Amino acid sequence: MSEKPISTRQEVSEVRTRGLSDRVNRALNALVDEPLAPGLYLVATPIGNLADITLRALSVLARADVIYCEDTRHSAKLLQHYAIVTPTRPFHEHNEDREIERALKDIGSGKRIAVISDAGTPLVSDPGFKLVRAAAKAGFAIVSIPGPSAVLTALTASGLPMDVFFFAGFLPPKRAARRARLGELSQIPGSLVLFEAPHRLAETLHDMAEVLGDRAVVIAREMTKLHEEIVRGSLKALAEATQDAAPKGEIVLIVGPQEAQPIGDEAIRARLNEALEVMSLKDAAKALAEELGVPKARVYGLGIKARSRTS
Repeated sequence: MSEKPISTRQEVSEVRTRGLSDRVNRALNALVDEPLAPGLYLVATPIGNLADITLRALSVLARADVIYCEDTRHSAKLLQHYAIVTPTRPFHEHNEDREIERALKDIGSGKRIAVISDAGTPLVSDPGFKLVRAAAKAGFAIVSIPGPSAVLTALTASGLPMDVFFFAGFLPPKRAARRARLGELSQIPGSLVLFEAPHRLAETLHDMAEVLGDRAVVIAREMTKLHEEIVRGSLKALAEATQDAAPKGEIVLIVGPQEAQPIGDEAIRARLNEALEVMSLKDAAKALAEELGVPKARVYGLGIKARSRTS
């Protein structure tokens, strides 16, 4: 007698999830069974949703001899959730220099050292750069275990250009220094990604609008968490909207690049007159089209009209 065919949506879902669960367990077991070489392991951890950890990250944290945490109490939630009992040590800006020497000594004796931050990819606005530099100088293996990143999570969901972007971390808290830094960032030809504290959000958006111009901006709040929110608008509009009610939680700002202003015929003619002093109209049209980002035919046509008026 043939088996009863799977027909209901629930039955199909159960078969799929059982297969997935079996495959995940086998993959994780295979990783855990592999020996972990001595070295420094930089492990990305979830920025909110604990399910975002990778299998490779779990296997490294489980096999490491010690895990350096930005805050051991904060990281305990993740480690306990996945039954990881590896010893932890605090690693932050106040003890970094002392712990670097200790970590290098441990790696030199054949130990496996993992580094995690409170959330996301280590070293991004967090301690760890000095340790990586010292380990590299000592010739130790450094392995980055990729995974969650607040920067890329917010950027990819923003809908703003990401072919060129610049991560600027936190802006200075004082207004004068913040506006000076924004002046430097205004020349970058791409989207800007920044972190900001909720209580400074409105004044930061206001300063951005004045220094950068009224660009498009996205406020990405509490990414991957229960109250995740993405708000899109202009710098001026969102500065006003957040003036009286500052949002709560972790915030990433993505500011779009400055939109190119249309180039008028007069500006093209002025540059064309200069170019025609040293090159032919054909060559000038090609050069200015590339320089100004306008069609070559437009430049050439303006040159022909200018000649006809003077002939």
